[in-house]
Amino acid sequence: MTTKQLEKHMYSTRIDIPEATRVRVNELLNTTLAATLDLWTQVKQAHWNVKGMNFYQLHLLFDSIATAVYEYIDLVAERITALGGEAHGTARQSAKTSFLPEYPSLPISEKDHTVALAERLAAYAKHVRDGIAKTNELNDQTTNDLYIEISREIDKQLWFIEAHLQQTNH
Repeated sequence: MTTKQLEKHMYSTRIDIPEATRVRVNELLNTTLAATLDLWTQVKQAHWNVKGMNFYQLHLLFDSIATAVYEYIDLVAERITALGGEAHGTARQSAKTSFLPEYPSLPISEKDHTVALAERLAAYAKHVRDGIAKTNELNDQTTNDLYIEISREIDKQLWFIEAHLQQTNH
């Protein structure tokens, strides 16, 4: 089978969402799956390699973010398969599909790690919000709810990262 045929292959299901809609939702979800896996690995890259005066605090923060992101890998993949699709979740598949930019080459500063993660979390959050709009249009409220849950958590994680980059004038 070609890659296109694999993307469109659907298993039968009794879920009452039309197959054409499930195909479109699964294409979106597979993009999300790839980006979620990529985001998780990039956060772990920062976690493993951060150095400097704030090492311990950032090391723990990055690990906390990675843990939060990791939970969505399984939820997204299982939604794909519940809808009759195939989750494309290998590292190689994810690398081909993820829209996130490659993580900066090391060594980089604590601030550069933090900025890189903020940029990637923001790009991922935008994609998730687009997923909310698209699944609402497609009338798949279950997937829409999943995207809303992810959005809420990613916005919180982005806030935690951005708080390290913001300066106060007090």
